[in-house]
Amino acid sequence: MKVPELFDLSQDTAVVTGAGRGIGEGIARVFAGAGASVVLAARRTEEIERVAEQIRKDGGKAIAVTTDVTDEDAVESLAQAARDEYGKLDIWVNNAGGSPVSTPLIKLDRKEWDATLHLNLTAVWLCSVVAAKHMEDGGRILNISSRAAVGPIPGSGHYAAAKAGVNSLTATLAAELGPRILVNGIMPGAVPTEIMMKALRLSEDDLPALEKNLRLPAGRLGTPEDLGAAALFLCSRASSWITGEILSVSGGM
Repeated sequence: MKVPELFDLSQDTAVVTGAGRGIGEGIARVFAGAGASVVLAARRTEEIERVAEQIRKDGGKAIAVTTDVTDEDAVESLAQAARDEYGKLDIWVNNAGGSPVSTPLIKLDRKEWDATLHLNLTAVWLCSVVAAKHMEDGGRILNISSRAAVGPIPGSGHYAAAKAGVNSLTATLAAELGPRILVNGIMPGAVPTEIMMKALRLSEDDLPALEKNLRLPAGRLGTPEDLGAAALFLCSRASSWITGEILSVSGGM
């Protein structure tokens, strides 16, 4: 197989959750650029419609499906919409998640704990189960975790615990679904998305200082396109002998 063919998604249908902004938007745009038929999912209809319209203007194929990934019926409808529009389902990216709350664990409200685990862990399990059921000819599931999963993050312990669960879930799903379906994960580092900025109480003016303080070997903060490139690798034929792995994409953090 020639090198360009290893990264060609022109025969694939890909669902990306949380695709209306940030990392999800970056992944959706890269997938569309690689030829995939992309199904963008999120709760904010106007955001995913904006991204889908731009992808189509750029010559790609995309539809927007308003979805709450914590709702089983909505997730089932999302998978069915992908198959109805494009005939099959090959790739599913569990990107929706996050928590804007920064609070020590002993002061965290129980409702926030439950909501964070429900969105960031339970929904990943739910979406993966639905995706696997609809992938008739095999496929790839990619879970977006976080560097927070592998170290103490004061103020974000609830989010970190959920993402640590995602890492474990990824390994188990890979073992249970292989070889028909490959399951991997990505742990992004410092990518200044809306959720990260809100959780850390940062403004755009704070980013140069953050970049300097982190002293990343790569020399800069990450971008959604950086994560899109890594996602393309893990969802393409280039990674056909990789499953159950968690790739840190963090600029050397």
